[in-house]
Amino acid sequence: MAAYLQWRRFVFFDRETVKEPPGPDGAGAKLFALPPGIAVCDSGRGNLVFGDILPGPCHIWFLPRSLQLSSFQAYKLRVTHLYQLKQHSILVSVGEDEEGINPLVKVWNLEKRDGGNPLCTRIFPAIPGNKPTVVSCLTVHENLNFMAIGFADGSVVLTKGDITRDRHSKTQILHEGSYPVTGLAFRQSGKTTHLFVVTTENIQSYMLSVKDYPRLELDSHGCGLRCSSLSDPSQDLQFIVAGNECVYLYQPDERGPCFAFEGQKLIVHWYRGYLIIVSKDRKTSPKSEFAGNEAQNSDKQVLNIYDLCNKFIAYSSIFDDIVDVLAEWGSLYVLTRDGKIHVLQEKDTQTKLEACKFMLFRKNLFEMAINLAKSHHLDSDGLSEIFRQYGDHLYNKGNHDGAIQQYIRTIGKLEPSYVIRKFLDAQRIHNLTAYLQTLHLQSLANADHTTLLLNCYTKLKDSSKLEEFIKASDSEVRFDVETAIKVLRQAGYYSHAVYLAEKHEHHEWYLKIQLEDIKNYQEALHYIGKLPFEQAESNMKRYGKTLMHHVPNETTELLKILCTDYRPSGDSEGPGMLEGKKANSEEFIPVFANNSRELKAFLEHMTEVQTDSPQGVYDTLLELRLQNWAHEQDEQIKEKLHNEALTLLKSGRFKTVFDKALVLCQMHNFKDGVLYLYEQGKLFQQIMHYHMQNEQYKKVIEVCELYGDQEACLWEQALGYFARKEEDCKEYIAAVLKHIENKNLMPPLLVVQTLAHNSTATLSVIKDYLVNKLQKQSRQIQQDEQRIQKYREETTRIRQEIEELKASPKIFQKTKCSICTSALELPSVHFLCGHSFHQHCFESYSESDSECPTCMPENRKVMDMIRAQEQKRDLHDQFQHQLKCSNDGFSVVADYFGRGVFNKLTLITDLPSGKAATTIEAGLQRELLIHTKRST
Repeated sequence: MAAYLQWRRFVFFDRETVKEPPGPDGAGAKLFALPPGIAVCDSGRGNLVFGDILPGPCHIWFLPRSLQLSSFQAYKLRVTHLYQLKQHSILVSVGEDEEGINPLVKVWNLEKRDGGNPLCTRIFPAIPGNKPTVVSCLTVHENLNFMAIGFADGSVVLTKGDITRDRHSKTQILHEGSYPVTGLAFRQSGKTTHLFVVTTENIQSYMLSVKDYPRLELDSHGCGLRCSSLSDPSQDLQFIVAGNECVYLYQPDERGPCFAFEGQKLIVHWYRGYLIIVSKDRKTSPKSEFAGNEAQNSDKQVLNIYDLCNKFIAYSSIFDDIVDVLAEWGSLYVLTRDGKIHVLQEKDTQTKLEACKFMLFRKNLFEMAINLAKSHHLDSDGLSEIFRQYGDHLYNKGNHDGAIQQYIRTIGKLEPSYVIRKFLDAQRIHNLTAYLQTLHLQSLANADHTTLLLNCYTKLKDSSKLEEFIKASDSEVRFDVETAIKVLRQAGYYSHAVYLAEKHEHHEWYLKIQLEDIKNYQEALHYIGKLPFEQAESNMKRYGKTLMHHVPNETTELLKILCTDYRPSGDSEGPGMLEGKKANSEEFIPVFANNSRELKAFLEHMTEVQTDSPQGVYDTLLELRLQNWAHEQDEQIKEKLHNEALTLLKSGRFKTVFDKALVLCQMHNFKDGVLYLYEQGKLFQQIMHYHMQNEQYKKVIEVCELYGDQEACLWEQALGYFARKEEDCKEYIAAVLKHIENKNLMPPLLVVQTLAHNSTATLSVIKDYLVNKLQKQSRQIQQDEQRIQKYREETTRIRQEIEELKASPKIFQKTKCSICTSALELPSVHFLCGHSFHQHCFESYSESDSECPTCMPENRKVMDMIRAQEQKRDLHDQFQHQLKCSNDGFSVVADYFGRGVFNKLTLITDLPSGKAATTIEAGLQRELLIHTKRST
């Protein structure tokens, strides 16, 4: 029970007396006066509605906001009750047309007219059963399906159905009792409808949405007429009953709170969350609760407006003989018996708060100020300011726990730094932690706030709170995760940091903590194996060397998978459901620094599984095998490594990087590999040069025999090589001379000059060669002499023929055509060479009119030879001329070289080591001499 005397009083309403509109002359307005005899009233649909009880025709009056009164005759004697629906233009009235107790109920449709008056859609007598009695109260449901009429004999008549029509409604007696019914009210909650019935002695509720209308008695005391009302949803649609000592609130099934408002209650209304009570002034004597209106003519009355939620009096004032209090157009209108209308205009929220804030704050009534602001729907900024001032008040009093609770309510409006600065003291770290927690729960924290909160947890060593914070929300993250990981790592809470990093997929932080702080290399490697391909690839490049150093075997296996057919180990897809990806194996070779054994296993796996591996994989594998071969001491293992390296070279993977493979083999002195590559590159001179360096004479001869046909100068170089040797190389020189003789590769003089520098080579070495050469030359001389003699005789004969042709006539005695061999017939063609042709045969076969078709092929050969000799002579002359006239003789020579005029010179630039400079120079001179002689 709330004590009325302890409630604060405010003035939240402005009181004015309604005046008439100013006239056309602008004269001062007079007070507005209602017609005399007004006894009942109601409001709604933009009008104040009145009914009078004067003798004679009784009217119902309508007062709109423009104060232009209008009326119509409703009854002949009096109007006793009015009910204006708020959601429909329907007015229900109770009055009398005849003397005696014969009340009539009339339903008016205000939107339709009948002769200028509202249309009366229904009339029926208000009599419970067959006993005429006085109507005490009336209520109508807004859905127009229920109407209840209370009577002075304690009965209640319920009309169910369309109340505007007789045909569609049914009337029955709902309640009978011994005490007058003083109040009725419908309560609609969802699809459930209740009717509250209050008498002078008790209170009941009926459930109308259930058959048989079950009744429940709520209390054993009642109230007087017009002393009950129904609240709005802010008070959960409770039924309010005002007794002389207390005001009670009821639910359909129980009694709610009560308030100790003393005094005789005359009128009770509910308006926008306020309870309006008109009561007798305490200075006057009390009267009967069910007293008639005539008994109140000279009484002073007090109008109080209560805020039940916040427990204060919003307005209080004394009036003379109040008829009723109506609500319309957002204001309260108080009708007094003298015909005046007083309007109570509620102040705006800001004005009310400003008016009461000073008093409340001065008296430290912050809770009341907060409740008042909430009930008037003050915006969040205004509420936040009240919370801040309340918090400051508590903080200054030393109530830090209470202060932080108020500061928490300012989150989102008050700058967090304002609060944080107040609680940075170590003794108040608990309060600061609570504030920061709420800041994060509302997702308003920044990285600095997260850092501060985690530092608070670590300072307090509150691991449970820390875990609760980082594991609180699986769906929504209310803090900066990366900042939290940094702070936890710095504070040494590695397990918490790792949890956050894994949960929120901060892979780099997870691996960094596992590898650098926890040193859990196996777990880090396992984690990488669960990542998507791109992230697994990048992290292996970043941390691969560290993992290879500590867990080489496992790291190698993961790299094999990553570079062949990678699927995350935690992937839920079944085998074959997700296509594997593969990384570039060449990019991971640096990971194996100082781990040659694992590198070899990795590279060999890649070349076996993935034959199209990058070239760098094969290059590195070759280099690794050559290194192992070069450093191996065991002969059997060395032979195995030798075969492996040579097999790799012969795999055909080094064609595009021939030079690189050759350099690798030379660096490691891998002879078989070098020779193989020379052979593949057709570097036959390098092969022979290699054998010369190693003084492998037989190999030199074999090279000449294998490749001499492709490169003839090999024999010449071999002869020069053996000629420079001081050892006895007669056998090899003889073999070379034999081939030179057969192929006629060198002039004998050059052979003699070449071998003259060898002190061990005697004449017997070249005796057979010279004898054979001289014999061949003798035979050639004889052949040449015979050919010369033949040419001389032929020349003499031809000259004689020419002279004969010049001096004597030519007789053509041919009888057959030289082409078709048929007998000659005229016309015919004869040539001085002695051939004759039919004219048609000549024209068919001849390419020129002046040449014999039979002699033409031979003549052309001769002419071609003559022209070639002339061109050579001209070319030599032209070259000599340009060489003499040009300022840059080298460019002329280079031009003729480019045109292929000169024969190719083949030189060996690298000779076997250990020879004297003079020997090398002499050898080069001989080589040049050989080619020069051949060119000339």
